[in-house]
Amino acid sequence: MLETEPDFVVVGGAADCTEAVRLVHERRPDILLVDLATSTLPKGGTFSTLANSCTTARIIMLTPGLQKADVAEAMRFGVRGVVVKGVSAELFFKSIRAVAAGQYWIDREMVGDLAQSLCTASRSGATAVGPKRFGLTGRELQIVSLLISGGANKEIASRCGIRERTVKQHLTNVFDKLGVSNRLELALFALQQRLVAPSAADCSHAPLPR
Repeated sequence: MLETEPDFVVVGGAADCTEAVRLVHERRPDILLVDLATSTLPKGGTFSTLANSCTTARIIMLTPGLQKADVAEAMRFGVRGVVVKGVSAELFFKSIRAVAAGQYWIDREMVGDLAQSLCTASRSGATAVGPKRFGLTGRELQIVSLLISGGANKEIASRCGIRERTVKQHLTNVFDKLGVSNRLELALFALQQRLVAPSAADCSHAPLPR
């Protein structure tokens, strides 16, 4: 099915994670499709090893449906797309092209579950903040942290003591520096890179960043 698309070239297939790691190193694909037979991530360090080894390939997972904690964990490992099995070929191809272009792809049915996981991760990750700032200022990092906690622009402005239009300008600058195009991509990037410390905001009823 993939080979019917003129802009896709299938460079190989692997039966397990170990073989996939070897394949990625040898043939350096742009996209690695990981087909999960169950609705849980592979146990142990297998999937972590795969994700950490695939620095040249963006990973898309095909799954019957993941639990919300597993979706967030997959994103922390570096997965760029999660596609539920059974989607149309058109949507499947669209997801591949989107991830190849540098975007994130999450099935619409999973978005609601991911929201709470993002908030939970932001609250519990205080000791796991990464060393990279990606050129962001202290104020920009603060705004990213509040956004991950579910804050709307108006709420972020109130907590930071600045105007709402200033928040919008900061977010525009953040998007440009990180190469993301919307709030969801920013939240996923920050989660994957452990970019910020958790904010003190209450996430219990927070909406998904958009």
